[in-house]
Amino acid sequence: MYSLSSCWNSGRHTCGRQMLNEIRGLGFEYAELSHGIRLGLLPGIIEAVEAGEIKISSLHNFCPLPMGVMHPAPNLFKFTALDRRERDNAWKHTLKTLDTAARLKAIVVVLHMGAVEMKDYTDRLLDMIGEGKKETPKYEKLLQEGLDKRESRKEPHMEAAYAFLHALASEASQRGLKLGIENREALEEIPFESDFHLFFREFQEPSVGYWHDTGHGQIKENIGVIHHAMHVGGLADRLWGFHIHDVAYPGRDHLVPGTGMIDYAALKPYVKPEHVKVLELSPGAPADLIPQGFEHIKSLWGPE
Repeated sequence: MYSLSSCWNSGRHTCGRQMLNEIRGLGFEYAELSHGIRLGLLPGIIEAVEAGEIKISSLHNFCPLPMGVMHPAPNLFKFTALDRRERDNAWKHTLKTLDTAARLKAIVVVLHMGAVEMKDYTDRLLDMIGEGKKETPKYEKLLQEGLDKRESRKEPHMEAAYAFLHALASEASQRGLKLGIENREALEEIPFESDFHLFFREFQEPSVGYWHDTGHGQIKENIGVIHHAMHVGGLADRLWGFHIHDVAYPGRDHLVPGTGMIDYAALKPYVKPEHVKVLELSPGAPADLIPQGFEHIKSLWGPE
């Protein structure tokens, strides 16, 4: 199943039905509702789905956005927050996402799990790579500093996230939904790439699985902390689906597939027809390139 995320066009529509019909017009039978869906778009979305004009593959938390929030905000409230009020808000708005997903007969809800509170290392590392300084002692020192810092601070944030997800898994099961835990591009966001296997041993619930973002995986490879294809292969047995977008070296992502550096053929052994495969493209992606990118990925991964 292939789908196109509304992150590409939700910002320039005031009618959810028109937004979804634009996606349908590009050849997609399914759309993902991303984390930029304002409350005002929801009535038209429901109309389009109930009229059979398009189907919804997945939702990306938080969807719809909380009242008064007008821009994409997937990290607005973190599951990992040490502040109880922020976690309560995350819980309330994630349940609204699950309810919306169930109403629209989606399959998966994609989640960001949160982050360790620390300064940003990822952008600094990517800047150094762009300056040709990756193979330098200064780069290696900065990378190791970031890895050590996140490891030393992760415990209370991981405990909060684990408690949150155990409770949320039960809510998802009651609604017949799957939860896709997304890999992230920033070093401080969890689960860390080194912790995914332990993470999924903790969560044996059938509603909890892995969601692989190809752009984030490539950025983590560019930084030097994973091998992209090996990372996916190691989690293939828990894989629900993909966010598909390309990357210009070292870290400009959400490009149309085939216009960047990702080796999609290397990921092909782990792709199954039942996976939800969502093109997640920048609002600046040209509409006339999207069908080409869609055909490019299907030529490598198969038509379903």
